[in-house]
Amino acid sequence: MTNYRLLLALPILIISNLFSQTNVQLNSAEIIQNLKKLNTVGSVLYIAAHPDDENTRLLGYMANEKKVRTGYLSLTRGDGGQNLIGKEQGELLGLIRTQELLAARRTDGAEQFFTRANDFGYSKNPEETFTFWNKDSILSDVVLTIRKFKPDVIICRFPTTGEGGHGHHTASAILAVEAFAAAADPKKFPEQLKYTDVWQAKRIYWNTFNFGGPNTTAPDQLKIDVGVFNPLLGKSYGEIAAESRSMHKSQGFGSGKQRGSNTEFFKLLKGDSTKTDLFEGINISWNRIKNTEKIQKLIDDCIKKFNAQSPENSLPELVAIYKQLQLLDEKEAYTNYWKKQKIKETEVLLLACSGLWLEAFASDYIGIPGQETMVFAQIVNRNKGTVKLNSINYLQTDTVTSLSLKTNELYTFKRKEKISSDVPFSNPYWLNEKHDVGIYTVKTSSLIGKPQNDAAQKISFDVTIQDLNLKIWRDLVYKYTDPVKGEIYRPFEVLPPVTVNISEKVFVFSDASPKTIFLTVKTNQNNFEGTLQLKASAGWNVAIKDPNIKLKNKNDEVVIEATITAGKDAANGKLEVSVAANNVAFNKSIKRIEYDHIPYQFILNDAEAGLVNVDLKKGGTNIGYILGAGDDVPAALKQIGYHVTMLTDELLLNDNLTKYNAIVTGVRAYNTNERLQIHYTKLMDYVKNGGNLIVQYNTNNRIGPVKANIGPYPFTISRDRVTDEKAEMKFSNEKHAALNFPNLITAKDFDGWIQERGIYFASEIDKEYETIFTIKDPDEKASDGSLIIGKYGKGNFVYTGLVFFRELPAGVPGAYRLFVNLLSLPQNK
Repeated sequence: MTNYRLLLALPILIISNLFSQTNVQLNSAEIIQNLKKLNTVGSVLYIAAHPDDENTRLLGYMANEKKVRTGYLSLTRGDGGQNLIGKEQGELLGLIRTQELLAARRTDGAEQFFTRANDFGYSKNPEETFTFWNKDSILSDVVLTIRKFKPDVIICRFPTTGEGGHGHHTASAILAVEAFAAAADPKKFPEQLKYTDVWQAKRIYWNTFNFGGPNTTAPDQLKIDVGVFNPLLGKSYGEIAAESRSMHKSQGFGSGKQRGSNTEFFKLLKGDSTKTDLFEGINISWNRIKNTEKIQKLIDDCIKKFNAQSPENSLPELVAIYKQLQLLDEKEAYTNYWKKQKIKETEVLLLACSGLWLEAFASDYIGIPGQETMVFAQIVNRNKGTVKLNSINYLQTDTVTSLSLKTNELYTFKRKEKISSDVPFSNPYWLNEKHDVGIYTVKTSSLIGKPQNDAAQKISFDVTIQDLNLKIWRDLVYKYTDPVKGEIYRPFEVLPPVTVNISEKVFVFSDASPKTIFLTVKTNQNNFEGTLQLKASAGWNVAIKDPNIKLKNKNDEVVIEATITAGKDAANGKLEVSVAANNVAFNKSIKRIEYDHIPYQFILNDAEAGLVNVDLKKGGTNIGYILGAGDDVPAALKQIGYHVTMLTDELLLNDNLTKYNAIVTGVRAYNTNERLQIHYTKLMDYVKNGGNLIVQYNTNNRIGPVKANIGPYPFTISRDRVTDEKAEMKFSNEKHAALNFPNLITAKDFDGWIQERGIYFASEIDKEYETIFTIKDPDEKASDGSLIIGKYGKGNFVYTGLVFFRELPAGVPGAYRLFVNLLSLPQNK
């Protein structure tokens, strides 16, 4: 009999999250939980728009209490969001948020899926959203996920009627409802039927809510208490949900743990209705599949007989279950679907009960196609079951061992292996091709929906447990011991022999003076020799003193200087950089992301930078910058010749601020820096004595409350924004210096802006402030709070929600001209 008392305090790990792990390790409580899940044949798919939209409490309840296969389909990876932990934006932020979602799923037990939709930023309605996404393409991806996952029940986070606010939210519900029917229609996306089958879910619900607006729950809706306590896990689903939601660190979603009853509400959108349960009328036992009576009995017996102290005693039953699963009919699509899924789950349980540890790691985290790397394979049988290692299949070769494993003896095998010369470089698959604003380009259809790449390299172990032969795959990884953090794993990377990083992604020129650029060349192998090659667009002149590169040791790097000059009337263009070696040009740059809460990440991009020629006049030279949540505005200002000093707390306390022509606060500085309240009086004195203080956007909500007074006169930070980056900017104060000195601002200066015009505009504006623009999205009321300027003493205070933090690093000329005008506002008499 199971010793449940022993299991109560043990943490739980769910099978669905184990396939991404280097090695599967389950304690006895986890084995019991997963045995019960093995006896459940049902699934539910949750659909919403972004990372952090999902209901983690409901996902945890479905995966662990109902024990159904549970998935979350996030249409986007969150590239267009904000970042509370660093400067990464766009694709880099999407990579962070992808990994945060996967960390959340490892916590709550669900699986993660995506479409090709790109989060292009805030959208106010689904019509706008679909102009970017290409509705039919994203609908195809949702249909594909449903057909592959085969959910009995689909749940939307948001309604089709707009109460979810964000246009992406409403679009996700519209697509989910349409896909509910389309997935069952063989005439819809018939090309998918070459590798999957049509599927009709039983019903689709909207998980109604009472947050962020009107209460959409109602007494007559289906209600489920998901706050129950699971004694095997030792946690309630409110506690699990908080741990899962707190993985969304870049979005500031750290959550307190909720305990006690907690009701979720559901409104039927399509399909047959229910009264008491989402799965009402759906058989989620093995009885729904023909000829599975023996399987269910074997699992029941295995659960009943399980001995927490000796899990290896369950191996005979698990071997029998595995063999019975193998006998299921592969010709019937639904049976074959569950056959494959339950074989995977049973394999995990076999390894767990046998105590079998298998691992493959390399001597370095970087490998190069066509070159050798040292590979280690380890195996240990930590329980008393009978296990035999038959062979190990390495990258290119096999080793036959026929070794009976002794209990708790670690076996290590070492071999130098050559990485195949045709192995592609590691890179997030959805970023391998250039893509439009609204949708990624994925040329391999089998990758669509996957949360991330498969491992760059894998090794398999051929083992026999009792009389059952299994081939167990393990990702090739790299591991090392950090003196503070302990044992650390990171993915094995396949990279080119050399990468070259350009110091800026855009170089901005305001005159004919040559600009020095820095190129960092790093080798991923020993004894690298090559030649640096630079190519600039017509009208641009590029020079380099010595292009020859000679690096002795792997990971050596050298910084090479080059100069670029804009020719007369040079049009905007680009700089392309490569390194030639052995008649091959290597043109990849690498951007790495390292945070403790996610695995190491990186992106390989083409080594190129924009070249922008701006008609720009400047006033003043010295700028003080108070860092906020992180942005690249200081680097952009340095590009056009400003001397930028980062104003630390010590400098703000002790420095004479009058030396600065202007002081700029980074995005969300007043949300993240409580010390700005201390410095308020000094900053106001700086303005009063003739300085210009430019405050970029802050938020005023739960995630980002304003922690200090900001301006000399009162105003409120609203949630008003304009998402149409092409929205007309109406000049309401044409004679103001901000539009005239030292650069004359015209409508043309707002051409080429990216993602949006502005966010978190000022409202309830004191009469001492002047407004400069009125601006609006289509069919909405105009706002005058995108840029406000108040004279205070001899100086000027500016608050702006215009997204300079996006436009300046992107090299948008008009954004530079307007921002310089704000820095150069003349003193008041």
